[in-house]
Amino acid sequence: MITATGLRWIMTVLFCALTLYGVWRALASGSAHGSAHAHAGHPWVARLAHLLHAVMALAMLAMVWPWGMDLLVVPQVVFFSLAAGWFLLAAVAWPGEPARGRALLSVLPHAVMTGAMAWMVAAMAWGTSMGSMGGGGEAMADMPGMDMQGMDMSGSGAAGAMELTGAGDRWSAGVLAFVLLVLALWWLTRGFDTGRRAPRPDADGVGPDGVRGALDLGCHGAMALGMAVMFVVMV
Repeated sequence: MITATGLRWIMTVLFCALTLYGVWRALASGSAHGSAHAHAGHPWVARLAHLLHAVMALAMLAMVWPWGMDLLVVPQVVFFSLAAGWFLLAAVAWPGEPARGRALLSVLPHAVMTGAMAWMVAAMAWGTSMGSMGGGGEAMADMPGMDMQGMDMSGSGAAGAMELTGAGDRWSAGVLAFVLLVLALWWLTRGFDTGRRAPRPDADGVGPDGVRGALDLGCHGAMALGMAVMFVVMV
Protein backbone atom coordinates (compact mmCIF):
# COMPACT_ATOMS: atom_id res chain seq x y z
CA MET A 1 0.00 0.00 0.00
CA ILE A 2 1.20 3.51 -0.86
CA THR A 3 0.25 6.38 1.43
CA ALA A 4 1.67 9.25 -0.63
CA THR A 5 -1.38 10.49 -2.55
CA GLY A 6 0.47 11.64 -5.66
CA LEU A 7 2.49 8.45 -6.07
CA ARG A 8 -0.57 6.34 -5.32
CA TRP A 9 -2.55 7.93 -8.14
CA ILE A 10 0.35 7.76 -10.58
CA MET A 11 0.69 4.04 -9.91
CA THR A 12 -3.10 3.62 -10.13
CA VAL A 13 -3.29 5.23 -13.57
CA LEU A 14 -0.26 3.25 -14.76
CA PHE A 15 -1.51 -0.17 -13.66
CA CYS A 16 -5.06 0.57 -14.79
CA ALA A 17 -3.80 1.42 -18.28
CA LEU A 18 -1.64 -1.72 -18.36
CA THR A 19 -4.58 -3.87 -17.27
CA LEU A 20 -6.81 -2.49 -20.02
CA TYR A 21 -4.07 -2.88 -22.61
CA GLY A 22 -3.39 -6.49 -21.61
CA VAL A 23 -7.08 -7.38 -21.81
CA TRP A 24 -7.39 -5.67 -25.20
CA ARG A 25 -4.35 -7.52 -26.58
CA ALA A 26 -5.69 -10.81 -25.25
CA LEU A 27 -9.13 -10.34 -26.83
CA ALA A 28 -8.39 -8.32 -29.98
CA SER A 29 -8.42 -10.10 -33.29
CA GLY A 30 -4.94 -11.02 -34.45
CA SER A 31 -3.38 -10.09 -31.14
CA ALA A 32 -0.56 -12.57 -31.66
CA HIS A 33 0.82 -10.76 -34.71
CA GLY A 34 3.58 -8.34 -33.87
CA SER A 35 3.69 -9.54 -30.29
CA ALA A 36 6.86 -9.07 -28.29
CA HIS A 37 6.57 -12.63 -26.97
CA ALA A 38 8.87 -15.25 -28.44
CA HIS A 39 5.97 -17.65 -28.95
CA ALA A 40 3.85 -15.18 -30.92
CA GLY A 41 3.43 -17.75 -33.68
CA HIS A 42 0.86 -19.52 -31.50
CA PRO A 43 -2.13 -17.17 -31.10
CA TRP A 44 -3.66 -18.80 -28.03
CA VAL A 45 -0.32 -18.84 -26.22
CA ALA A 46 0.27 -15.16 -26.97
CA ARG A 47 -3.28 -14.29 -25.89
CA LEU A 48 -2.82 -16.12 -22.61
CA ALA A 49 0.50 -14.33 -22.04
CA HIS A 50 -1.20 -10.96 -22.50
CA LEU A 51 -3.97 -12.02 -20.14
CA LEU A 52 -1.44 -13.00 -17.47
CA HIS A 53 0.16 -9.57 -17.77
CA ALA A 54 -3.27 -7.98 -17.36
CA VAL A 55 -3.93 -10.00 -14.20
CA MET A 56 -0.53 -9.01 -12.81
CA ALA A 57 -1.20 -5.34 -13.51
CA LEU A 58 -4.57 -5.64 -11.80
CA ALA A 59 -2.95 -7.24 -8.74
CA MET A 60 -0.39 -4.42 -8.65
CA LEU A 61 -3.24 -1.92 -8.84
CA ALA A 62 -4.83 -3.55 -5.79
CA MET A 63 -1.55 -3.40 -3.86
CA VAL A 64 -1.47 0.37 -4.18
CA TRP A 65 -4.66 0.77 -2.13
CA PRO A 66 -5.51 -0.29 1.45
CA TRP A 67 -8.25 -2.68 0.33
CA GLY A 68 -5.65 -4.63 -1.63
CA MET A 69 -4.16 -5.83 1.66
CA ASP A 70 -7.40 -7.70 2.36
CA LEU A 71 -7.08 -9.96 -0.69
CA LEU A 72 -6.20 -13.61 -0.09
CA VAL A 73 -2.44 -14.12 -0.16
CA VAL A 74 -1.94 -17.83 -0.85
CA PRO A 75 -4.02 -17.93 -4.08
CA GLN A 76 -2.06 -14.98 -5.42
CA VAL A 77 1.31 -16.51 -4.57
CA VAL A 78 0.31 -19.84 -6.14
CA PHE A 79 -1.11 -18.16 -9.24
CA PHE A 80 1.91 -16.00 -9.99
CA SER A 81 4.35 -18.81 -9.19
CA LEU A 82 2.53 -21.04 -11.69
CA ALA A 83 2.48 -18.15 -14.18
CA ALA A 84 6.26 -17.83 -13.93
CA GLY A 85 6.63 -21.53 -14.62
CA TRP A 86 4.14 -21.35 -17.48
CA PHE A 87 6.19 -18.75 -19.37
CA LEU A 88 9.20 -21.08 -19.27
CA LEU A 89 7.13 -24.13 -20.21
CA ALA A 90 5.47 -22.32 -23.10
CA ALA A 91 8.85 -21.30 -24.50
CA VAL A 92 10.08 -24.90 -24.37
CA ALA A 93 6.90 -26.58 -25.65
CA TRP A 94 5.83 -23.95 -28.21
CA PRO A 95 8.94 -21.95 -29.09
CA GLY A 96 7.44 -20.29 -32.18
CA GLU A 97 9.78 -18.89 -34.81
CA PRO A 98 13.00 -18.54 -32.75
CA ALA A 99 14.99 -21.57 -31.70
CA ARG A 100 14.00 -23.08 -28.36
CA GLY A 101 17.04 -21.64 -26.57
CA ARG A 102 16.36 -18.13 -27.87
CA ALA A 103 12.69 -18.45 -27.01
CA LEU A 104 13.59 -19.47 -23.46
CA LEU A 105 15.89 -16.48 -23.04
CA SER A 106 13.21 -14.20 -24.47
CA VAL A 107 10.56 -15.24 -21.94
CA LEU A 108 12.96 -15.39 -18.99
CA PRO A 109 12.32 -11.70 -18.11
CA HIS A 110 8.57 -12.39 -18.00
CA ALA A 111 9.16 -15.36 -15.70
CA VAL A 112 11.37 -13.20 -13.47
CA MET A 113 8.72 -10.49 -13.33
CA THR A 114 5.87 -12.87 -12.43
CA GLY A 115 8.10 -14.66 -9.91
CA ALA A 116 8.95 -11.30 -8.35
CA MET A 117 5.24 -10.60 -8.18
CA ALA A 118 4.67 -13.79 -6.18
CA TRP A 119 7.51 -12.84 -3.82
CA MET A 120 6.12 -9.32 -3.38
CA VAL A 121 2.64 -10.57 -2.45
CA ALA A 122 4.09 -12.97 0.13
CA ALA A 123 6.51 -10.39 1.55
CA MET A 124 3.85 -7.69 1.89
CA ALA A 125 1.57 -10.10 3.74
CA TRP A 126 4.02 -11.89 6.02
CA GLY A 127 7.19 -9.83 6.34
CA THR A 128 6.20 -6.19 6.53
CA SER A 129 5.43 -3.55 9.11
CA MET A 130 2.39 -1.29 9.23
CA GLY A 131 4.20 2.03 9.20
CA SER A 132 1.02 4.09 8.68
CA MET A 133 -0.52 2.89 11.93
CA GLY A 134 1.70 5.19 13.98
CA GLY A 135 0.66 5.22 17.60
CA GLY A 136 -1.90 2.49 17.05
CA GLY A 137 0.84 -0.10 17.29
CA GLU A 138 0.98 0.04 21.08
CA ALA A 139 -2.75 -0.43 21.33
CA MET A 140 -2.63 -3.43 19.03
CA ALA A 141 0.22 -4.95 21.01
CA ASP A 142 -2.04 -4.99 24.08
CA MET A 143 -4.84 -6.81 22.26
CA PRO A 144 -5.25 -10.51 23.01
CA GLY A 145 -3.77 -12.74 20.35
CA MET A 146 -1.73 -10.00 18.72
CA ASP A 147 1.92 -11.07 18.46
CA MET A 148 3.87 -7.97 17.41
CA GLN A 149 7.31 -9.57 17.70
CA GLY A 150 9.49 -8.65 14.75
CA MET A 151 7.10 -5.93 13.59
CA ASP A 152 8.41 -2.40 13.19
CA MET A 153 5.59 -0.06 14.21
CA SER A 154 7.60 3.15 14.26
CA GLY A 155 6.11 4.39 10.99
CA SER A 156 8.95 6.10 9.21
CA GLY A 157 7.82 5.67 5.61
CA ALA A 158 6.21 8.67 3.98
CA ALA A 159 5.59 6.97 0.65
CA GLY A 160 4.51 3.50 1.67
CA ALA A 161 2.63 2.09 4.62
CA MET A 162 4.29 -1.31 4.30
CA GLU A 163 8.01 -1.66 4.98
CA LEU A 164 10.04 -4.86 5.18
CA THR A 165 11.67 -5.43 8.55
CA GLY A 166 14.00 -8.36 7.90
CA ALA A 167 17.46 -7.52 6.54
CA GLY A 168 17.32 -10.44 4.11
CA ASP A 169 13.93 -9.39 2.78
CA ARG A 170 15.07 -5.79 2.38
CA TRP A 171 18.15 -6.87 0.43
CA SER A 172 16.03 -9.19 -1.72
CA ALA A 173 13.60 -6.38 -2.44
CA GLY A 174 16.47 -4.08 -3.35
CA VAL A 175 17.98 -6.62 -5.74
CA LEU A 176 14.60 -7.26 -7.37
CA ALA A 177 14.05 -3.51 -7.73
CA PHE A 178 17.40 -3.19 -9.52
CA VAL A 179 16.70 -6.17 -11.79
CA LEU A 180 13.25 -4.83 -12.69
CA LEU A 181 14.70 -1.38 -13.38
CA VAL A 182 17.23 -2.93 -15.77
CA LEU A 183 14.44 -4.88 -17.49
CA ALA A 184 12.33 -1.73 -17.72
CA LEU A 185 15.11 0.22 -19.42
CA TRP A 186 15.83 -2.72 -21.74
CA TRP A 187 12.17 -3.11 -22.78
CA LEU A 188 11.57 0.62 -23.16
CA THR A 189 14.70 1.06 -25.27
CA ARG A 190 13.68 -1.79 -27.54
CA GLY A 191 10.15 -0.42 -27.71
CA PHE A 192 11.32 3.04 -28.79
CA ASP A 193 13.66 1.56 -31.40
CA THR A 194 10.96 -0.76 -32.75
CA GLY A 195 8.41 2.03 -32.93
CA ARG A 196 10.84 4.35 -34.71
CA ARG A 197 11.57 1.73 -37.39
CA ALA A 198 7.95 0.65 -37.83
CA PRO A 199 5.97 1.94 -40.86
CA ARG A 200 3.20 4.43 -40.18
CA PRO A 201 -0.42 3.20 -39.82
CA ASP A 202 -2.38 2.90 -43.05
CA ALA A 203 -5.25 5.12 -44.20
CA ASP A 204 -7.78 3.14 -42.16
CA GLY A 205 -5.79 3.79 -38.97
CA VAL A 206 -4.77 0.14 -38.64
CA GLY A 207 -1.30 -0.06 -37.16
CA PRO A 208 1.20 -2.55 -38.58
CA ASP A 209 2.64 -5.42 -36.58
CA GLY A 210 5.72 -3.37 -35.70
CA VAL A 211 3.63 -0.76 -33.92
CA ARG A 212 1.88 -3.40 -31.85
CA GLY A 213 5.22 -4.96 -31.02
CA ALA A 214 6.55 -1.57 -29.91
CA LEU A 215 3.49 -1.03 -27.72
CA ASP A 216 3.93 -4.49 -26.17
CA LEU A 217 7.56 -3.74 -25.34
CA GLY A 218 6.63 -0.35 -23.93
CA CYS A 219 3.95 -1.84 -21.72
CA HIS A 220 6.31 -4.54 -20.45
CA GLY A 221 8.81 -1.82 -19.62
CA ALA A 222 6.18 0.28 -17.87
CA MET A 223 5.08 -2.75 -15.82
CA ALA A 224 8.65 -3.52 -14.78
CA LEU A 225 9.22 0.13 -13.88
CA GLY A 226 6.05 0.28 -11.78
CA MET A 227 7.04 -2.91 -9.95
CA ALA A 228 10.53 -1.51 -9.33
CA VAL A 229 8.96 1.56 -7.71
CA MET A 230 6.82 -0.66 -5.48
CA PHE A 231 9.88 -2.64 -4.39
CA VAL A 232 11.73 0.59 -3.59
CA VAL A 233 8.79 1.72 -1.46
CA MET A 234 8.95 -1.58 0.45
CA VAL A 235 12.65 -1.13 1.18
